[in-house]
Amino acid sequence: MTTSETASLVPEPSQLPLDLPHEPAMTRADFIVGAANGEAAALVDAWPDWPSRTVLLVGPPGSGKSHLGRAWATASHAAECRADRLGTADLERLVAAGAVLIEDLHAPGRDETALFHLLNIAREANAAVLMTSRVMPAVLGIGLADLLSRLRAAQPVALAEPDDALLERVLTKLFADRQLTVDPAVVDFLTRRMERSLGAAVALVERLDRTALAAHRPVSRALAAEALRDDTSVPDDPMPDHKE
Repeated sequence: MTTSETASLVPEPSQLPLDLPHEPAMTRADFIVGAANGEAAALVDAWPDWPSRTVLLVGPPGSGKSHLGRAWATASHAAECRADRLGTADLERLVAAGAVLIEDLHAPGRDETALFHLLNIAREANAAVLMTSRVMPAVLGIGLADLLSRLRAAQPVALAEPDDALLERVLTKLFADRQLTVDPAVVDFLTRRMERSLGAAVALVERLDRTALAAHRPVSRALAAEALRDDTSVPDDPMPDHKE
């Protein structure tokens, strides 16, 4: 057997995908609107003509709270802070921006006193505050009665888990963002079987992209089925809760 014949019997190694981050775009233009998030998107679009200067976006993990929050922060030039970092933040400086995005009221380590002070300062300065949470104030376990009263007075806007139509549009866009040509039947296959979360969609498309590249295979129904079987964890939001 010749050297060339021997070489032909050696299987071609899989291409190792480079571990390069592919951050999903977080602009308002990149946010796909459906029945599950239409009210929240309309509120962001209405800025600065809000009926209330304090708004609370409420929705399950993966519903797009962080995406919309970041889109609003860009439009309003808002300062940003996590609820569990308010205790060490310069509250006056945050409010001085005229708008403040406070994320993850549901997260452990929330500083209730600092949040209460921030809401007071914002009200005195007529600054807008947009907060995100997975649950409504009544079930946040707030111990400070005055803070709970302020949160209940905020305008709540709910986001729900995405339906099939929204997930299909999101998957199609995510594949297109990665220059992946995927048959609509494969997208439909994924939509009907994946976890109902925008975060799950981001994770699934990333997994399929890496697997297809490594195996030199197109994103087919068979590859999609493999990815669904391997789906053991899903992040919160397309832009995680600093991370829903």
